[in-house]
Amino acid sequence: MTRVNVIGAGLAGCEAAWALARYGIGVRLFEMKPQKFTPAHKYSGFAELVCSNSLKAARLESAAGLLKTEMEMLGSLTVPSAKANAVEAGGALAVDRERFSDSVTEKIKSEPLIEVIEQEVTEIPEGVTIIATGPLTAGALAEEIKKLCGEGLSFYDAAAPIVTYESLDMEKVFFASRYDRGDADYINCPMNKEEYLAFYRALIGAERVQLKDFETHPFSVYEGCMPIEELASRGEDTMRFGPMKPVGITDQRTGRRPYAVVQLRRENREATLFNLVGFQTNLKFGEQKRVFSMIPGLENAEFMRFGVMHRNTFINSPVLLNADFSMREHPDIYFAGQMTGVEGYMESAASGIIAGTAAARRLLGLEPIQLPKDTMTGALSAYISDPFNDGKFQPMGANMGILPDIGVRIKDKKEKYGVYAKRAVESLQRELDRIGYNSNS
Repeated sequence: MTRVNVIGAGLAGCEAAWALARYGIGVRLFEMKPQKFTPAHKYSGFAELVCSNSLKAARLESAAGLLKTEMEMLGSLTVPSAKANAVEAGGALAVDRERFSDSVTEKIKSEPLIEVIEQEVTEIPEGVTIIATGPLTAGALAEEIKKLCGEGLSFYDAAAPIVTYESLDMEKVFFASRYDRGDADYINCPMNKEEYLAFYRALIGAERVQLKDFETHPFSVYEGCMPIEELASRGEDTMRFGPMKPVGITDQRTGRRPYAVVQLRRENREATLFNLVGFQTNLKFGEQKRVFSMIPGLENAEFMRFGVMHRNTFINSPVLLNADFSMREHPDIYFAGQMTGVEGYMESAASGIIAGTAAARRLLGLEPIQLPKDTMTGALSAYISDPFNDGKFQPMGANMGILPDIGVRIKDKKEKYGVYAKRAVESLQRELDRIGYNSNS
């Protein structure tokens, strides 16, 4: 039996292995956990979510929702698993991260065509191989990838703190979703101007962790996971136009919009843990406790996890990769996940589906799938493989801006995005019909 090597059992690696198995291709899935963990990983299960537990918006007429719909059309493993282990988060799809991981792990290990090998890979194996080891790839394998690809692109990534629900002062906070979308699942901590300015001054003056061996200059941070203190340093009101924006929120105590607001999102199904939305940070743990306890309602908060920061590395995909995530000069080698420059949980998972599907169809002598550029998966694939981006390549997540214009002026954003989504779903379905693909087979 033909076997494909998949290195890494994160979101991308699991989707790649699952896609290959659906085509009847045997898989050797290598995962170094539980023998070895990266600085960001703590859980032994597959598809571990290390930053937020949110997979972003669920509604179809959003970029994130459209991406997940397309992934399901392509036979995704992670999207159905996420829905089965969802926690309330307004209009977003958020998950109980341990149950989600357990679900994916169980399905992968129960698939007869997937052999899980729990060991660290130090060199790229012979044969068709999908490298999905994530942006924290280090050691001997990282050196092998450097030899293959040249120097990577380095950014920094950060995770937000998690607090217990029972430690919050519920007399100072309230449940609501922005613009009242979905259920009132977010805990809102409103601030007046005086409270906000005091918090701002404390935040920009707080002591940060030195990045030591992986520190580079100038300090390069990916915008999608900007540490809150770095954002604050850009100006007094920057946070009020970012994670602390008050628009769409009414303070239930005053009946007015607050000056600023911090939102907490449910972290687990039992709603015993909540994370601070948008509060990725590199502050020292003691400073996090001191400064974040200034947020109304968090004065006595119990922190179950403090924020951490780590380096992420990306290859120069526009030079190295085709749109199916295979290497131009080494067609038996594919990459998948954040290392390719797709930013976000579901974007990483989608790249695994694309790489696994492409490898399977090539091995079976089937016509390759041609993802239309007016689909979210097709647009992301085109972005990471476009030579035009060489020299200015930065990670890209799903967004409506990377889709081709519809050619019709529609003022209402929701209506406009609905048209984009309808076009994408119909376009992808035509391509799947053309190649005779059935996601349920």
